[in-house]
Amino acid sequence: MAPQYEIRADYDARTVVLYQAYPPAIADAALRAGRFVAPFSFHRMTWIKPSFLWLMHRSNWARKPGQERVLAVRMTRQGWEEALSQAVLTTGDPAALARAAVHVQWDPERSLRGAALNHYSIQVGIGRDLIRTFAEDWTVSLTDLTPRVRKAAELIKAGHAAKAQRLFPAERVYPMPGPLERNLAGARRGAAVPGR
Repeated sequence: MAPQYEIRADYDARTVVLYQAYPPAIADAALRAGRFVAPFSFHRMTWIKPSFLWLMHRSNWARKPGQERVLAVRMTRQGWEEALSQAVLTTGDPAALARAAVHVQWDPERSLRGAALNHYSIQVGIGRDLIRTFAEDWTVSLTDLTPRVRKAAELIKAGHAAKAQRLFPAERVYPMPGPLERNLAGARRGAAVPGR
């Protein structure tokens, strides 16, 4: 896989961290229970993202309506790789995509100020057939990153980008098993081009 399509994530020997943004009602219920529970929907696809800055761009630093709370979802690497093994690219065959339990797309990674970069960040959609497995078996812990996100946003606004970056999770290239790497390599043909 070309370097611009490498997965970059915060991970350890057993787990990997993905990010999601939710309205307060979903985040609060999940944090109280230590796992996803209603009003989290088990009937629609949920998208998980290993890039902290991509989610900051997407949620406008937890200021976008319905995305005011940022959660770090620590899940097993076994579950993460199982999801990727079932993934079909959103730019691929429509019939295969309709049947797929997991959708994958690559979007331009973002800078601290939201500019599109020349490498890509993976987004993984967990479909209805796997969503309970994701929530109940693969998810190890949930952490509310909202206070850290808001502090970082204030530092950036005040011109203290270096201080803000110290609050970001450490992300490095995730070591992909060969078969998964080949499965995701088609992204080079289908990813969006920065600036378009």
